[in-house]
Amino acid sequence: MKLYDSRRAPNPRRVRWFMAEKGIEDVEIIDIDIFGGQHRTPDYLARTGLPNVPALEIDATTTITESVAICRYLESVYPEPNLFGRDPLETAVIEMWTRRAEMMLSTPLMMAVRHAHPALAAIETQIPEIAETNRRAAERALKVFDRRLAESEFIAADRLTIADILAVTGIDFARMVRFRPDAELVNVRRWLEQMMQRPAAKAGV
Repeated sequence: MKLYDSRRAPNPRRVRWFMAEKGIEDVEIIDIDIFGGQHRTPDYLARTGLPNVPALEIDATTTITESVAICRYLESVYPEPNLFGRDPLETAVIEMWTRRAEMMLSTPLMMAVRHAHPALAAIETQIPEIAETNRRAAERALKVFDRRLAESEFIAADRLTIADILAVTGIDFARMVRFRPDAELVNVRRWLEQMMQRPAAKAGV
């Protein structure tokens, strides 16, 4: 298998973090230069169908895009440690928090960065109002996660799951626009510090 990656983008980082947590080392990683437009070349689009990273090429005829879909596939091939759920109820709860982490937190933060960081003007028609609206949405969402983390060490289960990976990579990406959770969100800040101490974070995944 080959993972088409971009070290500068947050969605590929989700997959790299996921792979690090599982100890997956037999997937070839190919870096794609999105600033150079490599994700828009005919050869790349013939594989993926869309100018997206990451993409997981499974064989000569099958390539999967979308970070969570890639992680689900890898979970089925490398089932331990489990990051998506061990039974129907746990799987549903993890899915619920995964969607919240993506829609309420990570996506707004990514939009805030894309529309505010000067370097990304090369690939985005930036609108400052979009950056500010999404930043405020993420700040509101973090209050929801803070309440959750007051009762749980991790976001969706009694261990790290895909929901934690989506949330931490989104928050950490937003450092590019000097975003950090408010000091009053003590549970989020405790969780974030814990996440950034994990081997995957320390290894620069």
